[in-house]
Amino acid sequence: MALVHCHFFSQVLGMMSTMSVLLPDPPPPAAAHATTGQGSRWPTLYLLHGLSDDHTVWLRRTSIERYAENLQLAIVMPAANRSFYADMVAGPRYWTFVSEEVPAVARHFFPLAAEREANFVAGLSMGGYGALKLALTHPERYAAAASLSGVLDVARYAKDELADGQAEMRHIFGDPAGLANSANDLFRLTALLAASNRPRPKLHQWCGTEDFLYADNLRFRKHAQALNLPITYEEGTGGHDWSCWDAQIQRVLQWLPG
Repeated sequence: MALVHCHFFSQVLGMMSTMSVLLPDPPPPAAAHATTGQGSRWPTLYLLHGLSDDHTVWLRRTSIERYAENLQLAIVMPAANRSFYADMVAGPRYWTFVSEEVPAVARHFFPLAAEREANFVAGLSMGGYGALKLALTHPERYAAAASLSGVLDVARYAKDELADGQAEMRHIFGDPAGLANSANDLFRLTALLAASNRPRPKLHQWCGTEDFLYADNLRFRKHAQALNLPITYEEGTGGHDWSCWDAQIQRVLQWLPG
């Protein structure tokens, strides 16, 4: 595969930004001459990082390039800082950046497919939240979404952070009391999707049984299953760490629709 470290000016953020991109190897020259149009555009996985990480972390902490090398799949890993993939109350508009600008910029620079059935999103922790938020908000854009150890009950998480004296979530979302039933609440987004006629992305959820987010993940699983959303749930021994996520991203890649 080809690894591209892409530095570009974000019109949404008003500053330089970065993303790491893995691209499948090109076909042999003879086959390349016979390939035209959409046949040369790659299915794409948007792979999101966690709260303390950046666009390089999946490459540094896992063997994602090796795992994907025979899948004919492009992987786009944008940097979103400590934003919770939100248009921050006291900061840049990272939700608009990730949901609108990153796919447009990536498709401008690279031969990536735009069709729903060829687009997927996944992430860990904060990125698991971002992945499900993208797919549930824009189900017409993504065929599947996966969360590994995701912060799936963001309202509870923000309330606990505030109780511990941390103001960061207030800078991101504003008053944590307003998070429940908002456009940032995955529980509300799942209910709205279930009540609509919009496409239903396939969902994959994993969490370690020793993870501090385990109870939140169980609550979300129960909620999604009660709404009859197409969710695959798995759990296993482990905490909030890369030994788990390295193993589970391999399962996600195998699970993605063909």
